[in-house]
Amino acid sequence: MKNNVKITRMKRSITQQHLARKVGVARQTIGLIEKGQYNPSLKLCVAIAKELGVTLDDLFWEEEEE
Repeated sequence: MKNNVKITRMKRSITQQHLARKVGVARQTIGLIEKGQYNPSLKLCVAIAKELGVTLDDLFWEEEEE
């Protein structure tokens, strides 16, 4: 799963800590999501998208297998 969380967060000048606090997770969790090393729940994905003011499609997509 690929994501644009970091790019979108940075465009809005929001820190990992601020985003984490708003969605109820640790800052480290946001860092792992941004690196693609943590698979967030749908509930967390929705919360992040709402906080960043974008859709789930804007943030997350699945890589197609070749």
